[in-house]
Amino acid sequence: MAEILKGKEVVAAMKEKLTADVAELQAKGVNPTLAIVRVGERPDDISYEKGAMTRCKGIGVAVKNFVLPGDCTQDDLLKVIKEVNEASEIHGCLLFRPLPKTMDENFIRNQLDPAKDVDGITDLSMAGTYACTELGFPPCTPTACMEILEHFGIDLKGKKVCVVGRSLVVGKPAAIMAIQRNGTVTVCHTKTKDMASVARDADVIIAAAGKAGVVGEGFFKEGQIVIDVGINFDEEGNMKGDVDFAAAEPVVAAITPVPGGVGTVTTSVLVKHVIQAAQRTLK
Repeated sequence: MAEILKGKEVVAAMKEKLTADVAELQAKGVNPTLAIVRVGERPDDISYEKGAMTRCKGIGVAVKNFVLPGDCTQDDLLKVIKEVNEASEIHGCLLFRPLPKTMDENFIRNQLDPAKDVDGITDLSMAGTYACTELGFPPCTPTACMEILEHFGIDLKGKKVCVVGRSLVVGKPAAIMAIQRNGTVTVCHTKTKDMASVARDADVIIAAAGKAGVVGEGFFKEGQIVIDVGINFDEEGNMKGDVDFAAAEPVVAAITPVPGGVGTVTTSVLVKHVIQAAQRTLK
C-alpha cells in the first residue's frame, strides 16, 4: 500500500508560512495584490479564478479582477495588461489562457512585465527558470510538484527522475527543477521507445502527459515515488490523472492522488509567487 501524498497537508503548511510573510509585508506598508485577467466566461477559468480568490483571501493577499467580454479586441486586452504593468500596488498577474483565436497569444503574454508574471507564462520568466535566476517566476504546476516532494521529505539528490511529458507548461520546467535539486533526469514523450521500461527504471516519476492513464501497468516498481500532474475527465465527468492509480498504488512507495494532489497545491504556489513578487519590490 502506497503512502498517499495529499495536497491538503502541503497547503496547510504553506498557509502558515505565507500568512506570516503577508503580515510582515503589511507591517512594512506593502499589501501583496494579485490581478486576475480573464477574457470571456470559460467555466474552467471561472472555477480556477474562484479557487485562487479563496486561497488569496485565506492568506491575506488582495485580488483585483479584470474581466473582459469574449468578443473584446486585442487592443482592449493590451490596455488592461499595460494598466497592470504600471500599477505599483499590483504585484502579480494571472492571465487566463487560451485566449480567443482572434488574438496573437504569444505576443500578448509577452507584454506582461515578467516581474509580475507569477504563473511563468512569458518567455523571460521561462528564461529565468532555466537560468535559475529571479527573472519572473516558474510555472505554478511544476513548482507545486517540487513543493510536494519537499514537504514530504523526498530529496531528489542522486535519484533517477523520469518526467513524462515535455510541455513548456509542466514537463520541461519540471525537468529543470529536478536537475536543480540534483536529480538525474530523463524526459519521455510521444516518440520515446519503450517508455514503460524507462519509467520503471526511475526512482521518481512525474507524469505530465496530458492523457488519462497513459502511465500504467508495467511503468512501476517497488519504492518509487509517483507525482501525477494530470487533470482529465471521463465520460461521466470524473477527474482522472495521467497515472493509472489502481495499477500504481499497490506497487509504489508513495503517490499523489487525483483529485487532491498537485492541483490542490497549485493555487497556493500562485499566492506564494505574489508574495515573493511583493517582497522583491522592497529589495
